[in-house]
Amino acid sequence: MSRRKPGAAAGYGASQRQLRASELIRHALVEVMRENEIRDPALIGVSITVTEVRLSPDLKHATCFVEPLGAGVDTTDVGGQVDEIVKALNAHSKFLRGALGRHIDMRFTPDLRFRHDVSFEAAERLNRLLDDPRVQADVKPHGDEGEDA
Repeated sequence: MSRRKPGAAAGYGASQRQLRASELIRHALVEVMRENEIRDPALIGVSITVTEVRLSPDLKHATCFVEPLGAGVDTTDVGGQVDEIVKALNAHSKFLRGALGRHIDMRFTPDLRFRHDVSFEAAERLNRLLDDPRVQADVKPHGDEGEDA
């Protein structure tokens, strides 16, 4: 009989161990990126926020969601630059993994994969939808028009 929790094995969510390790990696990765200057033309002068790290159940693969600072709300001026930044981070992932290994105390230092965090764009799109006058008309209470007369 298996001792695993049915929820964690079936992919219903991350285990406490994965969540703790991913936060440890996220904080350490921020320190590594702050301390080490990566010499890549796409990364010069760019501040990067690591918004989330998701680990595989065996803790050997980490997907790091990043957002260049200042690019969260309006990506029209940054556009393809975000793709270049993510591509540059993935190109230097082995260097970052080696530096990360010196900052964390884990049996294995996970392989790093970087992806653009689209949650900021989704939140902005939702805010625009909620600010739409047609939606505001549905949200406002209907009983307020005739009570003042």
